[in-house]
Amino acid sequence: MSTPAPVVPGQAQHAESHFTGSARLRDLVIGMSDGLTVPFALAAGLSGAAVATRVVVTAGLAEIAAGSIAMGLGGYLAARSDAEHYASELEREEREIVERPADERREVAEILQQYGMSEQESAVLVEAMAQRPAAWRDFMMRFELGLEAPEPGRALASAVTIAGAYIAGGMIPLGPYFAPVALATALKVSVAVTGAALLAFGYIKGRFTGAPPVRSAIQTALIGGLAATAAFALARLIS
Repeated sequence: MSTPAPVVPGQAQHAESHFTGSARLRDLVIGMSDGLTVPFALAAGLSGAAVATRVVVTAGLAEIAAGSIAMGLGGYLAARSDAEHYASELEREEREIVERPADERREVAEILQQYGMSEQESAVLVEAMAQRPAAWRDFMMRFELGLEAPEPGRALASAVTIAGAYIAGGMIPLGPYFAPVALATALKVSVAVTGAALLAFGYIKGRFTGAPPVRSAIQTALIGGLAATAAFALARLIS
């Protein structure tokens, strides 16, 4: 995202571009990447075992259902754990500001001095901070503990996003098996569309996260391809 610079007369404007990865985007990446890879590997493996197409479809749908629930629940519990941890630390900081103000003042001064402030400069800011307990608490949460306040409803949003992305991703490799074609043909189409989807997803992910898009696309496609190849080869070996 772009942050506009202040306009100074007589000077060229300079805009800095920074990416701030949101938690929602992270959930989308987690769900979509696993959704594309795991059902793809399962379908390829079952195809390698030369089972009936309906078996691939049934197993694939069952995996997508189970995987989306498991991934969504995992995201929900992780977000709840983060929220509970933040609330616990917030309560502790509020208590320490009241019970141990001298220690907290010293900690604020040490943090400010890490940013190049002198002892005299930090003392002025510490006194100003002490007059604003809520700001003092929030400062310690962010700069001492590195914690940000979680978004309201984050746990449920995380679960829904991860599960939905997993389902959307999983239906891409499984989709060709619904067509009235031979198993080998469905596998070839699945490989083609999933490979394209992995490349596109990896490229877009790279653009959003700041990684080189082409490298991100190739890495994502390689991971999915290796997983599917391993599953296919193992199924062929066993069968």
